[in-house]
Parts: sequence; structure tokens; C-alpha cells
Amino acid sequence: MRVAPAQSAPLEVAPSQAAPTLTTDVNNIVSSGAKLEDQRRWGEALSLYEDAVRTNPSITQLAQRIDLAKIHYDLGRRYADGSFRRSIAQLDEAQALDLYAEVLSKVYAHYVQEPDWKHLLDRGTLDLDIALNEPTFASSNPIQVPSETVNDFRRRLHNLTDNHAVRDRDELRDVVASAAHLARAELGLSPTSVILEYTAGAAGGLDEYTTFLTADQLNDLYSQIEGNFVGLGVELKAAENALLIVNVIHGSPAERAGIKAGDRLTAVAGKSTRELTTDQAAELLQGEEGSSVELLDVSGGEPARRVVVRREHVDVPSVDDVKMLDQESGIGYLKLTCFQKTTSRDMDAALWKLYRQGMKSLVMDLRGNPGGLLTAAVDVGDKFIDQGNIVSTKGRSPQENYVYTARAAGAWRMPLVVLIDGDSASASEIFAGAIRDHHRGVIVGVKSYGKGSVQGIFPLNIAGAGIRLTTAKFYSPNGLPFVHVGVLPDIVVRQTAKPITGEVATIAGGNSSDAILSAGLRAARQQLAQQ
Repeated sequence: MRVAPAQSAPLEVAPSQAAPTLTTDVNNIVSSGAKLEDQRRWGEALSLYEDAVRTNPSITQLAQRIDLAKIHYDLGRRYADGSFRRSIAQLDEAQALDLYAEVLSKVYAHYVQEPDWKHLLDRGTLDLDIALNEPTFASSNPIQVPSETVNDFRRRLHNLTDNHAVRDRDELRDVVASAAHLARAELGLSPTSVILEYTAGAAGGLDEYTTFLTADQLNDLYSQIEGNFVGLGVELKAAENALLIVNVIHGSPAERAGIKAGDRLTAVAGKSTRELTTDQAAELLQGEEGSSVELLDVSGGEPARRVVVRREHVDVPSVDDVKMLDQESGIGYLKLTCFQKTTSRDMDAALWKLYRQGMKSLVMDLRGNPGGLLTAAVDVGDKFIDQGNIVSTKGRSPQENYVYTARAAGAWRMPLVVLIDGDSASASEIFAGAIRDHHRGVIVGVKSYGKGSVQGIFPLNIAGAGIRLTTAKFYSPNGLPFVHVGVLPDIVVRQTAKPITGEVATIAGGNSSDAILSAGLRAARQQLAQQ
């Protein structure tokens, strides 16, 4: 089971500038978000704000709402995570401080920019301040003192941290230790719980992609990279007091049970999803291979049905929907869903399958592809680009400066069309940018996400935890950045709604509500006509 990640759109807001006047649409978004926040539906609020900020990047208020919603959302995810709760119970204060110090050490050695230690202290204090009002925190860290005492603690905490100059990470560690002692003395809180909030705050305060990883989150991330896991084979996101099925993996237990993309789960293991966060539901869906879980599934206008699904080992294909779009013209199609360790092998299998079916041109669909491994993007680019650079990376550390070049051997030389949208990010942009700069194909769709940074995954020595840390920024073969810019298509297609799943099967004649795919097919036919 995968949880559809809430992606944070890059922001570039000058704090010294006055916030622009909010438009009616943005006011409505903020109002809708406030209602979601009141209901503690932080994942939905975060998604709402992130979608809005991509079209209103200069609205400071949206950036602030994203930051606060993300703190709440990440807090809920941590406390829904059994491995994190076990860390609180098992780590003593010294071990928690060692974990915090190790995170700061990784930041010092590898982060893309010189870290601002005072900012990381302030962000940790904000995380703890917010946690004190959150039921998820209180359920694991009960506070048996009057609210006046809690408010007095907050004032003392801010006096301690706000007015403390922090020159290096050793001083930062000492201040956090003092904050933990203060919380124990005044509120009876476990120092470990306090230090772990500062740990998560230090990572989350760096940028929108850096994050502290619990042991289970780290293992899930490794499973995504490897392309396999034990579960049901579904991807979920929160929606309207239910869990929306975003994707069902072909051949998975969920597919065999009749669960389809677009279905909604209203109960998991006997618990209503109205009362569960996405991550709490995800934890209920997880279990030993061979065990089962009961779901209440709602599909379209049909009555809800109870279905029992067996947890099995699931291989996640990175290439999907491989077919001929136009057999007569020889136009093949494939959808690249992510970039993982198996992607190069999956691509080879798909390309040879299409070749044997008469492929003379290829439409490659990267819409909705959030990225993945940089090296996988390079490997896929190398299949179509016979020489020159594919991507370069630049970081604060010299070891992060690298140029990835094509190896030429075995490159596919047929005409190529690449479909992108606003959710094509990271490794997807590396590939699309290389195709654009080398004039190797036609890019069709709408501007891509604009991520443009590289994250390294660093396991930590304590509690099986880790940190996903931004280590570099990447640039196209022509030296163009991707951050806040993305990839601009050669053919821009305005589309007001996303295509219906499975609609690609009806595209051969060119009549479909999937405007981007229709434009891509026309571009492929034009390429063939010009040969």
C-alpha cells in the first residue's frame, strides 16, 4: 500500500515585501482550508493550499498556511506510525540527543546550503508549540497540569529559544537539551518526546523536501525505490471523510478483489475512515504476508460492499499501459509512472514489445510521474540520447557536483513524443529536459512541476530512523535550472479536467476528452509524415 504524498510546491516569496491583495479565489481557498483545519483534516488542507500556491506563488499567506498545515500533517503521520511511538518508549534522553546530533551532522555535511542553526532551533520550537495543542501528541504524551501552567511553559520556552544566539550545531544541541529539561520540570513531558519534535522540526525547517524519516517511513521509501512491498497494491489519499483509491496496481490483491481507481474506502479493519488519518489507515492496511484485512468499499453509485483482501508481496511496475496507439502508423505508447531501480529493465521490456508490434514512433506519458531515482532518469535518457550531457548536479559539497553523460550504445532513434503535466516532477523533469535540450523529441502538455533538487536518503544509527535531505540542485544539458521553472512544452495544451482512467484505449481515431494525449498523437503522426 502506498500513500499518495502531499507534494510541496516550491515557493519564492520575499519576506520584506507586502503581501499582495488576495483575490476572491484565493480568499475562498483560504476559507475552505480554514474549515479543513478546524476539522483537523490536515492532509486535505495541505493539498488544497499546495494546488493553490502553484498558480498564486506570490501570495505569502498561502506559503504560511502550507508551512503550518505541513507541521500538523507530519505530526499526525509520526504519531500514527508504530515505529515512532516505539522510539519514544525505548529511547532515553541521551539517545534522543544523539539522534538529534546525528541529524544536525548530516545537515552540516550534506545540505545544499549553509544551514541557519538559529532557524532550525526556532522551527523545532514551533513544532513543539503546535504539538502541545494536538490530540495525537497528547494521547501519547499526557499533560497533567492546568492550561495556565502550559501557557507559562510556552512563555519560558520562547524566552529560552528566541533570545539564544546559536553559532553552531553543538550549541543548538545544548539549547534543545535545556528545552527538554524545562518541559519535563514544568509539564512532566518525556525529554525524548520533546527532543524528537525538535529533530523533526530541524529537518522540516530546511525546505519542503527535506524530512525526518521514522523507521517505518524509511523502510517504505526503500520499498518504493526497489519497486516491491507487502500489501494490497493500492495508492490512497484522503478525500471527503474517506480514503480515495488513486491507483490499483495491475495483478495486485486489490485488483483481484475488484477494487478500482476512483473507489472510496469508508472503513478499514472495522474502523470508519472518517475517524482515521491516511497514515493511520495505512498502518491498519499493513501486516504480515498472508494475513487479511476487511474493507468497506464504495464504487460509484453502487452500495457499499465488504471485501476481504489478502496481503501479498506486490511488485510495482514503473512502466504501465504498454500498447499501440495507432497500429497502422506504428505509433506506440507507454506510461512511465515512476523512476525506481527496475525502471531501466521495465523500459527495455516495453520498448522491445512495442518494436515487435511494429512501433515506428513512441508517445511516452510522464503525466503524474512524481520522479524517483536520478540514476534511473539518466538510464532512461540514455536509451534515446546517443551523446552529450543528460543532467548535471551542483551542491555545497564538491562531491555533489557531477555531470551525467549519455553512453551512446544501443540508443533508440525512432521519433519521440513526451507528455508532461503539472505533476511531472523531479526525475521526470530530468528526462523531459534532456529530450528538450537535445531536440530529441517533442514535449506536449503543460509546464511541469519545477522541483529541480536532489534528495539523498541517509539512514541514522539510532532507532532505525533516517533523513531525506536536499543535497544538490540539478540542471538540464544546456545548464537551465528546474527549480520554480520546470519544463515548458513545445506544444502547450489547455486541459480543464484530467482524463478518465482507461480512456487511452479509445484514442486511435483521435477523438478523446484527453486533450494532451490527442495532441501527442497528432505530433507523433506529424513527425512520421516529415521523415
